[in-house]
Amino acid sequence: MREGQKRDDDLLVLESGEARLEISPAAGGRMASLVVGGSELLARTGSGPFYWGSFPMVPYPGRIRDGSFDFEGRRVNLPRTMPPHAIHGTVLDRPWTVVDDRTLSIDLGPAWPFAGRVTQNFDLEDDRLCVSLTLEADEPMPGAVGWHPWFPRRLAGSTARPATPSRPVVLGFDAARMFVRDADGIPTGELVEPTVRPWDDCFTGVRSAPTLTWPGVLSLELTSSCDYWVVYDEPPETICVEPQSSPPDFVHLDPVVVTPGRPLAETMTWRWRA
Repeated sequence: MREGQKRDDDLLVLESGEARLEISPAAGGRMASLVVGGSELLARTGSGPFYWGSFPMVPYPGRIRDGSFDFEGRRVNLPRTMPPHAIHGTVLDRPWTVVDDRTLSIDLGPAWPFAGRVTQNFDLEDDRLCVSLTLEADEPMPGAVGWHPWFPRRLAGSTARPATPSRPVVLGFDAARMFVRDADGIPTGELVEPTVRPWDDCFTGVRSAPTLTWPGVLSLELTSSCDYWVVYDEPPETICVEPQSSPPDFVHLDPVVVTPGRPLAETMTWRWRA
């Protein structure tokens, strides 16, 4: 059960047992730190909003080809945040509003031409973290949500409780199908059997919960209501395992429409054990 929840400077801090979660409303509503048993489970790989912690991707996860698409006869042009494409939504680099000690909210911002908002909720227990994203629309619009966590390949502990660096992480991941990517790294819509790693790819038909195991230290199981997962394991120091409600470039592949009174809600749960 949760032992305590408190505010710490500009962070939301949740604590339970040997787990401590820090959430930064100012830095795009992201999980900035998750320390379990003295080990930091989230990584920082560089500067800029794309490369650290675990951030929400709303109202589109991954790339949108050329930063543009058509919807109901309307041409939509998005900021090309990874030229020539748009990537990872419009809420990851804007400050969120604190609703209460476990809840954040934000509108979709001027870069998204449809009115709506997203709410994020966190629940920390001794052995798990549960997070939800709810996307509400004030008018019909395409919409998808997801999370982009950065995990370190080795666990090195926290400042308050240093640990001996672990052996490299082992990924357990079993999916039926993988999207073919084109030269721009964007899914074409064609599905094939998964290729050999490394990956920067989107998968569907995941047969069992993805797991990250740092031998001799910790095992982390990831589950989600989302049907799609992106695995990015090319970097030498980090690995990303990202649940998404739709694949990248969903506005071209298979648009999901969110309408007033019918929000899109997804959950993600991390369970750990020593």
